[in-house]
Amino acid sequence: METSDDQSAGTAGTTGRRGRGRRPADQVRAEVLEATARLLFADGLAAITFERVAAESGASKTTLYKWWPSRGALALDAYSRSVQPALAFPDTGDIAADLTAQLHAFVALTTDSPAGRVIAELIGQAQTDPDLAEAYRTHYSRPRRDLAVVAVCRARDRGQLRADTDPEAVVDQLWGACYHRLLVRDEPLTERFATTLVAQLLNGLHPPRQT
Repeated sequence: METSDDQSAGTAGTTGRRGRGRRPADQVRAEVLEATARLLFADGLAAITFERVAAESGASKTTLYKWWPSRGALALDAYSRSVQPALAFPDTGDIAADLTAQLHAFVALTTDSPAGRVIAELIGQAQTDPDLAEAYRTHYSRPRRDLAVVAVCRARDRGQLRADTDPEAVVDQLWGACYHRLLVRDEPLTERFATTLVAQLLNGLHPPRQT
């Protein structure tokens, strides 16, 4: 079993946990991500430094540098792990209900908790942090996008959507609009807005034909 040497964690004047010896790497990683998430959701991205996370988690800075190329990549990993349960993608067989439920979950997470502020900070930092940008695409955005794409493809195969439906475009139309309101804030991000997005996308904007 892989272990991680974290005996160097904690320096004079810090509150880091000392003397914990060699622990399984999976345990160390989980404790680092838990500590990072606590700091991130309490104090924002500015609170995430390898020094502070090492002191909080009891892991060595050497271990942190080995696993994460930057503090932004570490923060993104912790954020993704924390929000994953809240953003589980339903598959009830009803694509309208599933898309609406998933967008409602996103709205609730980003408006009722610090998660909205945190993801906005991470997206902003990713514009100047290549390691964070790569981590965001690889470990958060693309996997979450794939969940939605698979759901849309299944609905298309069931005949619930047109055969020429572009799943990637559907994701951009729905989540792109939500992220726009989250980041720009011209208008509020609400469940009602999310419901309207799905309804207008699936029903179209053309007026009903006259018979």
